[in-house]
Amino acid sequence: MTIKQYTSQDQIGLRIAARLTDSTTNLPSDISERLKSARVQALAKRKVVTIQLATGLSAQAGTATLNMGDNDRSIWNRVASLLPLFALIAGLLAISVIQEQNRAREMAEVDAELLTDDLPPAAYTDAGFMHFITVNHRD
Repeated sequence: MTIKQYTSQDQIGLRIAARLTDSTTNLPSDISERLKSARVQALAKRKVVTIQLATGLSAQAGTATLNMGDNDRSIWNRVASLLPLFALIAGLLAISVIQEQNRAREMAEVDAELLTDDLPPAAYTDAGFMHFITVNHRD
Protein backbone atom coordinates (compact mmCIF):
# COMPACT_ATOMS: atom_id res chain seq x y z
CA MET A 1 0.00 0.00 0.00
CA THR A 2 1.43 3.36 -1.00
CA ILE A 3 0.85 6.43 1.06
CA LYS A 4 0.52 9.56 -1.01
CA GLN A 5 1.87 12.71 0.53
CA TYR A 6 0.25 15.82 -0.74
CA THR A 7 1.78 19.26 -0.64
CA SER A 8 -0.24 22.18 0.62
CA GLN A 9 -0.96 23.22 -2.97
CA ASP A 10 -2.28 19.73 -3.75
CA GLN A 11 -4.50 19.80 -0.67
CA ILE A 12 -5.93 23.21 -1.62
CA GLY A 13 -6.61 21.95 -5.13
CA LEU A 14 -8.37 18.86 -3.82
CA ARG A 15 -10.54 20.94 -1.49
CA ILE A 16 -11.52 23.32 -4.31
CA ALA A 17 -12.36 20.39 -6.59
CA ALA A 18 -14.48 18.78 -3.85
CA ARG A 19 -16.42 22.02 -3.25
CA LEU A 20 -17.02 22.48 -6.97
CA THR A 21 -18.25 18.91 -7.26
CA ASP A 22 -20.61 19.37 -4.28
CA SER A 23 -22.00 22.60 -5.67
CA THR A 24 -22.81 21.14 -9.11
CA THR A 25 -25.69 19.13 -7.67
CA ASN A 26 -27.55 22.36 -6.75
CA LEU A 27 -27.18 24.04 -10.18
CA PRO A 28 -30.21 24.67 -12.38
CA SER A 29 -30.45 22.48 -15.47
CA ASP A 30 -29.84 25.33 -18.00
CA ILE A 31 -26.54 26.27 -16.32
CA SER A 32 -25.42 22.64 -16.14
CA GLU A 33 -26.24 22.24 -19.86
CA ARG A 34 -24.17 25.36 -20.72
CA LEU A 35 -21.29 24.02 -18.65
CA LYS A 36 -21.57 20.67 -20.40
CA SER A 37 -21.49 22.28 -23.86
CA ALA A 38 -18.53 24.46 -22.80
CA ARG A 39 -16.70 21.32 -21.62
CA VAL A 40 -17.38 19.59 -24.94
CA GLN A 41 -16.08 22.62 -26.88
CA ALA A 42 -12.97 22.82 -24.71
CA LEU A 43 -12.26 19.13 -25.26
CA ALA A 44 -12.74 19.57 -29.02
CA LYS A 45 -10.22 22.44 -29.12
CA ARG A 46 -7.58 20.81 -26.96
CA LYS A 47 -4.26 19.90 -28.44
CA VAL A 48 -3.80 16.23 -29.04
CA VAL A 49 -0.46 15.04 -27.75
CA THR A 50 1.14 12.24 -29.67
CA ILE A 51 3.85 10.21 -28.05
CA GLN A 52 6.66 9.07 -30.26
CA LEU A 53 8.50 6.08 -28.95
CA ALA A 54 12.22 5.71 -29.40
CA THR A 55 13.11 3.00 -31.87
CA GLY A 56 16.60 2.41 -30.60
CA LEU A 57 19.39 3.44 -28.31
CA SER A 58 22.99 3.87 -29.35
CA ALA A 59 25.76 4.33 -26.82
CA GLN A 60 29.28 5.35 -27.65
CA ALA A 61 32.09 6.66 -25.44
CA GLY A 62 29.86 7.17 -22.43
CA THR A 63 27.16 9.05 -24.37
CA ALA A 64 23.72 7.63 -25.09
CA THR A 65 21.54 8.75 -28.00
CA LEU A 66 17.90 7.85 -28.64
CA ASN A 67 16.92 7.06 -32.23
CA MET A 68 13.44 8.40 -32.92
CA GLY A 69 12.87 6.46 -36.13
CA ASP A 70 12.07 9.17 -38.68
CA ASN A 71 11.56 6.77 -41.55
CA ASP A 72 9.16 9.04 -43.43
CA ARG A 73 11.65 11.87 -43.93
CA SER A 74 11.76 13.26 -47.43
CA ILE A 75 14.91 13.53 -49.50
CA TRP A 76 14.96 17.32 -48.98
CA ASN A 77 14.99 16.91 -45.21
CA ARG A 78 17.90 14.51 -45.48
CA VAL A 79 19.83 16.84 -47.79
CA ALA A 80 19.12 19.79 -45.49
CA SER A 81 20.39 17.85 -42.50
CA LEU A 82 23.65 17.08 -44.33
CA LEU A 83 24.29 20.67 -45.44
CA PRO A 84 26.03 21.74 -42.21
CA LEU A 85 28.37 18.76 -42.52
CA PHE A 86 29.26 19.69 -46.09
CA ALA A 87 29.80 23.32 -45.07
CA LEU A 88 32.13 22.22 -42.27
CA ILE A 89 34.15 19.97 -44.59
CA ALA A 90 34.40 22.72 -47.23
CA GLY A 91 35.55 25.22 -44.60
CA LEU A 92 38.21 22.86 -43.25
CA LEU A 93 39.48 22.15 -46.76
CA ALA A 94 39.63 25.87 -47.55
CA ILE A 95 41.60 26.55 -44.35
CA SER A 96 44.02 23.73 -45.19
CA VAL A 97 44.60 25.01 -48.73
CA ILE A 98 45.12 28.60 -47.55
CA GLN A 99 47.60 27.52 -44.86
CA GLU A 100 49.53 25.39 -47.34
CA GLN A 101 49.75 28.32 -49.76
CA ASN A 102 50.96 30.62 -46.96
CA ARG A 103 53.66 28.10 -45.95
CA ALA A 104 54.82 27.72 -49.55
CA ARG A 105 54.95 31.52 -50.00
CA GLU A 106 56.96 31.97 -46.78
CA MET A 107 59.42 29.25 -47.79
CA ALA A 108 59.80 30.84 -51.24
CA GLU A 109 60.55 34.21 -49.61
CA VAL A 110 63.22 32.66 -47.36
CA ASP A 111 64.75 30.80 -50.31
CA ALA A 112 64.78 33.98 -52.39
CA GLU A 113 66.52 35.91 -49.60
CA LEU A 114 69.11 33.17 -49.15
CA LEU A 115 69.87 32.95 -52.86
CA THR A 116 70.09 36.72 -53.40
CA ASP A 117 72.23 37.34 -50.30
CA ASP A 118 75.96 38.06 -50.56
CA LEU A 119 76.81 35.07 -48.35
CA PRO A 120 76.85 31.58 -49.80
CA PRO A 121 74.24 29.18 -48.34
CA ALA A 122 76.99 27.05 -46.79
CA ALA A 123 77.93 29.97 -44.50
CA TYR A 124 74.63 29.68 -42.65
CA THR A 125 75.46 26.12 -41.55
CA ASP A 126 78.93 27.05 -40.25
CA ALA A 127 79.19 27.11 -36.41
CA GLY A 128 81.50 30.13 -36.50
CA PHE A 129 78.96 32.11 -38.48
CA MET A 130 76.50 32.06 -35.56
CA HIS A 131 79.31 33.31 -33.30
CA PHE A 132 80.10 36.04 -35.85
CA ILE A 133 76.42 37.13 -35.99
CA THR A 134 76.05 37.28 -32.19
CA VAL A 135 79.34 39.19 -31.72
CA ASN A 136 78.52 41.70 -34.45
CA HIS A 137 74.98 42.07 -33.20
CA ARG A 138 76.21 43.21 -29.77
CA ASP A 139 78.35 45.96 -31.28
